[in-house]
Amino acid sequence: MVYIAAYGPARPEELAEMRRRDVDVEVPGVWVRRAAPELTTGRRAVGDTKSEAGKRFIVLPAFLAKELRRHLDWYAEKGPDGLLFVGERGKPFRRSTFGRKWRRARDKVGMPEGFRFYDLRHTGHTLATRSGATLRDTMVRAGQSSEKAALIYQHSDRERQREVAAGIDAHVRVMRNKINPSGARVVRES
Repeated sequence: MVYIAAYGPARPEELAEMRRRDVDVEVPGVWVRRAAPELTTGRRAVGDTKSEAGKRFIVLPAFLAKELRRHLDWYAEKGPDGLLFVGERGKPFRRSTFGRKWRRARDKVGMPEGFRFYDLRHTGHTLATRSGATLRDTMVRAGQSSEKAALIYQHSDRERQREVAAGIDAHVRVMRNKINPSGARVVRES
């Protein structure tokens, strides 16, 4: 669940309604076809995704193929319509129960106290853009229909700014060498 939320980035209500048939271990990836947000009453409201853009196939990083296979073998409900993620006693997971488990796991791996499960969507967007994804790419991956929504989830830190500057530096050096292959002018200007 954490992997698909972080590397997808899928919404919690989309994860709650994923079925075994939604998983493709060969690509690897998952289909988001429906959602099941948990209402304040505790009832799950199974239905359509947040928008039409939410219906999508999320291609996941190749290293997750093994994890998807294991999850299907060990944890998912049996049968093609079996839930991919189940809670205690084999029932659909509950926000309250999951929240307690999330906080314990988060603390165990040393993540900040205020880091919410939903923050993994921010992680997913940021990882996608750092890998070179365009704004449209991140919108498709996250099932968003507006640029404004997509931009809320993208972050840039000092490390990323160094990577951007290094990329610009490398590009300019290549262009300078094309202008003056001997490098004489480049040395004088440095």
